[in-house]
Amino acid sequence: MARIAGVTLPARKRTDIALTYIYGIGDITAKKIIAEAGVSPDVRVQDLTEIQANKLREVVEKNFRVEGELKREVMSNIKRLKEVGSYRGSRHTRNLPARGQRTKTNSRTVRGNVRRTMGSGKRKLEKT
Repeated sequence: MARIAGVTLPARKRTDIALTYIYGIGDITAKKIIAEAGVSPDVRVQDLTEIQANKLREVVEKNFRVEGELKREVMSNIKRLKEVGSYRGSRHTRNLPARGQRTKTNSRTVRGNVRRTMGSGKRKLEKT
């Protein structure tokens, strides 16, 4: 059972897949980490030796910003956008898509699943 950056990696997964459970590490980054540490990507986490786990831990902590540090940085960037009063900051404040996506038909879950159609409110009033 390997523990890297405060995250316990799943024991039965391959090492390259298990590294993606860490916030801030995706598929490509995981493959780079494994290549740099000199560990086979086919090895399961439960089969890693202590030396291999330490190499992986060292590479991740030395070269990458992950977990809490990365989350703090992202939150501070969003906070800065809000304070500056930028368009993206205002979209974050209202919990709406910030990257130009349409909102007429999509992002319903973000907006509270509001579905208003013509006459849906009037029919209920007339029947009662």
